[in-house]
Amino acid sequence: MSASTIDLPITGMTCASCAGRVERALAKVPGVGQVSVNLANERAHVHLLEQLDPQVLIAAVDKAGYSATLPEMSGKTVQDAASDLRRERLILICALILALPLVLPMLLQPFGVHWMLPAWVQFALATPVQFLFGARFYAAAYKAVRAGAGNMDLLVALGTSAGYGLSLYQWAQAAPGHTPHLYFEASAVVIALVLLGKYLESRAKRQTASAIRALEALRPDRAVKWQDGREIEVPISALRLGDLVVAKPGERIAVDGEIVEGHSHADEALISGESLPVPKQPGDKVTGGAINGEGRLLVRTLALGTETVLARIIRLVEDAQTGKAPIQKLVDRVSQVFVPVVLLIAMGTLIGWYLTGASMEAALINAVAVLVIACPCAMGLATPAAIMAGTGVAARHGILIKDAEALERAHVVKHVVFDKTGTLTRGTPRIVGLRAAKGDDSQLLQLAGALQRGSEHPLAKAVLDVCQERHLPIATLSASHALAGRGIAGTLQGRELALGNRRMLEENKLLPGDLGEQAQRWEAEGNTVSWLIERAPVPQVLGLFAFGDSLKPGAAETVQRLYEQGIASHLLTGDNRGSARAVAQALGIDDVHAEVLPADKAATVVELKRSGSVAMVGDGINDAPALAAADIGIAMGGGTDVAMHAAGITLMRGDPRLVPAALEISRRTYAKIRQNLFWAFVYNLIGIPLAAAGLLNPVLAGAAMALSSVSVVSNALWLKTWKPQDLE
Repeated sequence: MSASTIDLPITGMTCASCAGRVERALAKVPGVGQVSVNLANERAHVHLLEQLDPQVLIAAVDKAGYSATLPEMSGKTVQDAASDLRRERLILICALILALPLVLPMLLQPFGVHWMLPAWVQFALATPVQFLFGARFYAAAYKAVRAGAGNMDLLVALGTSAGYGLSLYQWAQAAPGHTPHLYFEASAVVIALVLLGKYLESRAKRQTASAIRALEALRPDRAVKWQDGREIEVPISALRLGDLVVAKPGERIAVDGEIVEGHSHADEALISGESLPVPKQPGDKVTGGAINGEGRLLVRTLALGTETVLARIIRLVEDAQTGKAPIQKLVDRVSQVFVPVVLLIAMGTLIGWYLTGASMEAALINAVAVLVIACPCAMGLATPAAIMAGTGVAARHGILIKDAEALERAHVVKHVVFDKTGTLTRGTPRIVGLRAAKGDDSQLLQLAGALQRGSEHPLAKAVLDVCQERHLPIATLSASHALAGRGIAGTLQGRELALGNRRMLEENKLLPGDLGEQAQRWEAEGNTVSWLIERAPVPQVLGLFAFGDSLKPGAAETVQRLYEQGIASHLLTGDNRGSARAVAQALGIDDVHAEVLPADKAATVVELKRSGSVAMVGDGINDAPALAAADIGIAMGGGTDVAMHAAGITLMRGDPRLVPAALEISRRTYAKIRQNLFWAFVYNLIGIPLAAAGLLNPVLAGAAMALSSVSVVSNALWLKTWKPQDLE
């Protein structure tokens, strides 16, 4: 929980109108901003405009007829959820056992067997089902009525009570020795079928949340701490930043950290989606929850608690599953008026049939059928069930979708804009050429090394690596600063130096001189060229560097996959035109925007948006404005936190093939949402008129209602079978 948001577990919701009522109740609380209530995972995600006592929110939910708890107080473990499901199954079995003898005569009639249970037996079988196993419907209906609203439980309670009451009336009015036509079987079977539907729905909802449970299961409870030369097992909560932790072969790594001793491989499949173990050695980072391979590792703790990679992944997936897609707004508007409209239709059915000459018995049974079939559960589950399944399966393959809105926007993308370095290329350039204007190359390297010392930029690492290989001493600058989109500048022993691209050269009004032809040749070969200049006291060009970077495996395949999906690819980079064109030509990208400043990248994306929805793919701080400006931002794994914060989708590893995979799972998820909503509405559009016309008895109506919810959630669960193409 933070000062800005809070997630409240909600109990007692049964349909879309319930979720809407909780949402409206919370939204009325002063100090509450946006509220999103998810029926599938039974949580309310509340954005707060000011600091509020959570008990105020809980009281608002209680007043609306439902129950809420603080996340840390809910106490719902995996074992608790399994126990609840077992209890639900036991109630269902008991209800079915009692209802089966009641419906048996109706099932035998088509075979010429006319047999009826005595009235007192029917009463004895139906009453426990109605008031014991069906008590949940009465309790929830009472809360809804008390709150001045209606829900699915009210429809079930009214419908089955009408059938049960009519049976009692018919039995009381019957002549001695004569068995009247009773409807105990209708009320009992409807309740049993609704319970069956709710049980299957609960099972399916547990499966949609399996991704979260799988991630939470990766969290180790204890760690082996290395202290005073010996191993001590301690709870994770007892660790502090900087502590040394032992990761033994075959065990889960307990913390996010840096390896200080040992060599091994780490299986990060459930965290990053990487199917192959990753080699690890001293200096490499490891993620808590990954499985250590064959070697013993000593790890220095760098992150704990909510700051670990695994905790952030879980938080992102939870936020996405709690969020509400824009299409859900239509469902919310319908659900607000659905139950009152159904009650009016049922009343109209009763009066209409009676006025046209039907018996009160027949009119009442048709009205009961209308009440029973018109369950809005399927509408409430259509969107969140698909979102939970889609974001869950995406997370298992290393694709983190930040929110439901990003999921919905991603399915209509027409343009994908790629940054170059670190996105389509490996991002680990090396020096492939250097030339000094005067003097030797070693002096040129030393000056460049002094400028790049302490920098995390890939080009800086390439310079420093060569200085280290040649054992060149590197001086310390007295001052330095970055030149946005150009390079870096600093002062060394009174000389003002700068290292950067051609734009920096032009801004300092320096000519390339004899190095110009060599720079053009290197750029034409696809290399990145950097100039080392002296700005004062004597402005001059000191030398030239050429950096080469190889394409990532799968980069060309990514562009081809996008083309097959009808999506255009664009290259947007601050690098020189020659390097950008060489990369674009190798990948089959036609549209190239080179030498673009970070501030202008966003403007380029905005311009492209005029011709269709745009996704921007990047990994650096300089990509953040463009990621935010795009319809959907996609941050590459291993990139900066700023880029990931600005993006709607984060890829947990730097494989560009995950880009078309992310767009594909978005399209599939959105397709499931539309299918679910179609079937949810069709069930009611067809079922209610049939019931009102007397063509659907309450038992069949109950079966259809249960089937609607189960079919919607089951359809969403098909998303769990999805696998990214060519990545397995």
